[in-house]
Amino acid sequence: MDFFDNPVRSGMVAIVGPPNAGKSTLMNALLGQKISIVTPKPQTTRNRILGVVNGDDHQVVLLDTPGLHKSRIPLNREMVRIAMESLGEVDIVLFLIDISLPLPEKMKKERDKEFAGYMRQVKCPAILVLNKVDLLEKEKLLPIIKTYSTLFPFDAVIPLSALKEDGTTQLLERMIGMLPMGPRYFPEDIPTDATERFLVAEIIREKVFLSTGQEIPYSTAVTIESFKEDTRKKLVTIHANIYLERTSQKGIVIGKGGKKLKSIGTAARLDIEKLIGERVLLKLWVKIRKNWSQDERFLKELGF
Repeated sequence: MDFFDNPVRSGMVAIVGPPNAGKSTLMNALLGQKISIVTPKPQTTRNRILGVVNGDDHQVVLLDTPGLHKSRIPLNREMVRIAMESLGEVDIVLFLIDISLPLPEKMKKERDKEFAGYMRQVKCPAILVLNKVDLLEKEKLLPIIKTYSTLFPFDAVIPLSALKEDGTTQLLERMIGMLPMGPRYFPEDIPTDATERFLVAEIIREKVFLSTGQEIPYSTAVTIESFKEDTRKKLVTIHANIYLERTSQKGIVIGKGGKKLKSIGTAARLDIEKLIGERVLLKLWVKIRKNWSQDERFLKELGF
């Protein structure tokens, strides 16, 4: 008997919202493990990342999407396109908002208009998820709920803290109750459809994000040049390129005497070893590819 035989509550759920709202943190919390990389910087997630939540009577397929925002840069436009395409493919949309950040009234009106435009693409049930509720005074919550409820007829509103995993169980239960009966889309032991190469590249990119200043992360792309497993030595050797857009950025990533690059490699290696369950020899090279974020051919090589 295969995993298609017994119907359960199953379906696809897209997690969408503005940059840095906590979409990846929420997905990891719902999965109970780290699949999506997380940094304090907006627009960390560039591709759509899939994660699978399994239970005896359900399978929830989560799609972590890039942040919705306006931009003229080809890379950013592709990121938004990926997120918007997800809205038409799913059974439920989670629209995630960071409610801990107050905005001036003028900016708030512009943002609300922008959000309403995004939600017009939604043709399925939607849940408004108010993240970082632990950072907000309780009396401010109801007016926020009222404001967002005028933008779209949400089927539910769930306040939570994704980082503290407070409210995530209630959200999962609500999603399961809204999903139709159907087959499992994936075997129960598969937490994601992402390849190891993709996840390794994401881990390296995360460490660059966390180790460098404001400019460098958004000029960074990572490709895996080789991924070789030696079963006799129980060792995986990985060669990866870190691409930057300008020569002046190279010294920042490498650091004095190569210390910065070494710390990036060490942090990445430890996470990669947890991911694949093997010892890893990680070799990193820093290369310059001028204005790669505006090079549509290179963006295709990166999977956009």
